[in-house]
Amino acid sequence: MNRKNVWIHVGLAALFVVIAAVAGQINRMKFTDFDLTAKPDQAAERPMAVERTVTESEPEVLVRLKPGVALSTIKKLAAANNDRIEDEIEMVDGLVAIDDLDDADAEAVAKQYDELEQYVEYAEPNFRIELDPLTSSEEFPGGDAVSTADGAPNDPMFGEQWALSNDGSNGGKAKADIDALKAWLLTQGSEEVVVAVLDSGVDYTHPDLVTNIWLRPDEVPAYFDDELGTVDDKNGFNSVENASDPMDDNGHGTHCAGIIGAEGDNGVGITGINWKLEIMPLKFIGRGGFGSTKNAIEAINYAVDRKKAGVNVRVINASWGSTLYSRALEDAIRAAGEQGILFVAAAGNNSTDNDRKPHYPSNYDLPNVISVAALDRADTLAQFSNWGVNSVHIAAPGKDILSTWLNDAYREASGTSMATPQVAGVAALIVASNPKINVEELRRRLLLSVDPLDILKDRVETGGRLNAGKALGD
Repeated sequence: MNRKNVWIHVGLAALFVVIAAVAGQINRMKFTDFDLTAKPDQAAERPMAVERTVTESEPEVLVRLKPGVALSTIKKLAAANNDRIEDEIEMVDGLVAIDDLDDADAEAVAKQYDELEQYVEYAEPNFRIELDPLTSSEEFPGGDAVSTADGAPNDPMFGEQWALSNDGSNGGKAKADIDALKAWLLTQGSEEVVVAVLDSGVDYTHPDLVTNIWLRPDEVPAYFDDELGTVDDKNGFNSVENASDPMDDNGHGTHCAGIIGAEGDNGVGITGINWKLEIMPLKFIGRGGFGSTKNAIEAINYAVDRKKAGVNVRVINASWGSTLYSRALEDAIRAAGEQGILFVAAAGNNSTDNDRKPHYPSNYDLPNVISVAALDRADTLAQFSNWGVNSVHIAAPGKDILSTWLNDAYREASGTSMATPQVAGVAALIVASNPKINVEELRRRLLLSVDPLDILKDRVETGGRLNAGKALGD
């Protein structure tokens, strides 16, 4: 290399160093030196596409503004940092989802916004949420079992539903169940009660669910969102793709829905705790079994909007969780409670103490949250179930639970995911018998009506198992 070429290379290297230094300084100056009196970049004002495919990236962070800070302020700040406001969460004042168009590290982006203490209450990454894997046996094609209990519905597989009526067979313990037969003497549910299943969607065409799926009434306007526009929410909402179709392609949500409200006494398959009610599918988890905090919040936001529009949403079933704490999700669940919606959450399937290692959303200390552990058919805490005498409130059957599945099938599955809809289902029965009950009294009645079990004394707050008969009695 001659002397001239050496000096050229030295000069280019020096130039790159200077450019890198300047770029770093510009990056540090974006928020601290930004002029908030200027008009925001027009690109930041454009709404997102009405639908998002499952392969498109999620927004990186959730940011809540301090009271009094205008949305236009955060739009200007976002535009200056090559970010955009992907969604405003209407039910929580000042909460927005922000998409970093550079695809930077979510933790770094959240930290950058969190440092804007003058404007921002908090900022956090949009956490990934995964379903706990189900343990399950073979699928049941439609059922050969025969109902034998007195007063039982005529559904052919009811005899296999030990959680509703346990005769002690198959290694079980007689009466280790939720006493559904006694509850059904008072009510079998009501089409006026709506339970939202916040999960992987629901197979709303399943023959044992189709008549109990929520249909938006003609008098209720279609869902409108500032970013999405009008969504034709005939059966619910899909926040995975920001679309109207909440069809389940995983199976988990359909299983939970059947426990709550498979049609009873119709001569088909199984019966739900409610023979009749309306199940609102909220799909925030995709085929692979994972979703995000932001998608869960958007689905809750939808349910709250529908409640305000006149839909009688009284319970949200949440059979999932994470060890990551989200203030944004906590704020969303609190907002649902303020609208009179009970939030029933799975305690988790890690065989751990939630008092020591919290599991969310079940560990949120909110007046509308109930955390549920799982029992087996012998009234023993299931081996996989989490517990926590201060953070898990009640136990319910959750092992070898038969319910609806994809492709018109039925399947047994185990998990606190299966115990949670037992509680949500009984909550709906209570509302059916007492339509004016408020969320505080609903929660109180569920927790005070348990059957005490010695094995649960130091494991769950109430020390007992769910009992539908007592919950509906005096």
